[in-house]
Amino acid sequence: MTRWVLLAGMNCSEDLWSGCGVDDALTPPLDRESVDEQVGHLLRTLPPRFLLGGSSLGAVVATALALRAPERVAGLLLTATNARAPTDGQRRGWGEWRRRLDAGVPPRVLQEEILPLLLAPSTAVARPDLVERTLAMADAVGAAVLRRQLALQDSRQDLLGRLPTLTVPVRVVSGIHDALCPPEFHTAIAAAVPGAELTTTSTGHLGPLEDPRAFAALLHQAGPGSTPG
Repeated sequence: MTRWVLLAGMNCSEDLWSGCGVDDALTPPLDRESVDEQVGHLLRTLPPRFLLGGSSLGAVVATALALRAPERVAGLLLTATNARAPTDGQRRGWGEWRRRLDAGVPPRVLQEEILPLLLAPSTAVARPDLVERTLAMADAVGAAVLRRQLALQDSRQDLLGRLPTLTVPVRVVSGIHDALCPPEFHTAIAAAVPGAELTTTSTGHLGPLEDPRAFAALLHQAGPGSTPG
């Protein structure tokens, strides 16, 4: 049986995928300082063939991996992501986070400040347990790994132009309330990948955390692009 490999985004831990019904999934951290280095490390340490899911920065890494080694990837699920190169504004924001980390500001505080961008408004109000889990993920990541993830972000390059060459089955999942990576980002990705399927959920940026049942239904298919059994 082909196992899932699930990659969380920046300042998020494997708890992002808890409750999605794939308890045997591999959830390696993003702890290298460039996309190329992270992809190389994953290819050296993962099984010969696997299903691959990624959220946010994890989806960027997952896309780069599938482009480099499509023979290793049985199917690809991408959510809460952007295939374009970073903007100058994003780079300035990551630089500010690095400066604040160096000044002793903990990852939890940085995460708390962007909560309105991470969770759908209704979730932030009605689900204090998910708010705490979102902050606890930042605690689990820690300052040292978050610094590496910020460097990893800075190393990103445009992937959108390469997506037409992607040869693995792809499902793109867009959260309608995602303030960081809005639906049009996902529409562009799905349009660029031959045969890609696009699914929309009523979530914010942390879709697997907010609606694990929806993601469980997707992950329990034989692979992205397949018909549920």
